[in-house]
Amino acid sequence: MKRYTLLIILALSLYVMLSGCAPREEAGSQMDYDETKKMMIDILETDDGKKALQEVMKAEDMQQALIMDQKTVTETIQKTLTSEEGTKFWQKVFEDPKFVESFAKSLQEEHEKVIKGLMTDPEYQKLLIEVFQDPEMEKSLQTSLKSKEFREHLKEVISETLESPLYKAKIQETLLKAAEEAGKGEEKPKGDE
Repeated sequence: MKRYTLLIILALSLYVMLSGCAPREEAGSQMDYDETKKMMIDILETDDGKKALQEVMKAEDMQQALIMDQKTVTETIQKTLTSEEGTKFWQKVFEDPKFVESFAKSLQEEHEKVIKGLMTDPEYQKLLIEVFQDPEMEKSLQTSLKSKEFREHLKEVISETLESPLYKAKIQETLLKAAEEAGKGEEKPKGDE
């Protein structure tokens, strides 16, 4: 809105300058709106007009004037997000798995920062301990941990972990280390005898 206002002001000032330099014709013949509009558009479409506009737009004070008002942006976003059309749009967008994946990835780093910050926050730790010490929460957790679904899920996770090539390599490395240490441990007592 401000941008258009500034362009109109610039166009009118150009018109005033040009009409002031033009030779005076009869007092009764004045340019009407359509002629003025056409002339201003012609002026702005020329290379000199474009260059003048670019220079005006590069000016620091002009750029500051064109920056959108934060209140206006906030109100627009709120109206868009809370409107019925906005809600439908976001529901439709979040049905697309590719969008959801990219959205989650873009927020992952921020979520990790928030969670790490909360984990080191003493007040949050205290609240978390209180939640877990609540008798109803304890019962709910015990019921969940004893459920058939949880046990099946745990079994699947353990099976997947044991079948993982990275985990297999770690186990193999640990077993080889333990065998070497056991072999070294047996050699020492034999040497002492």
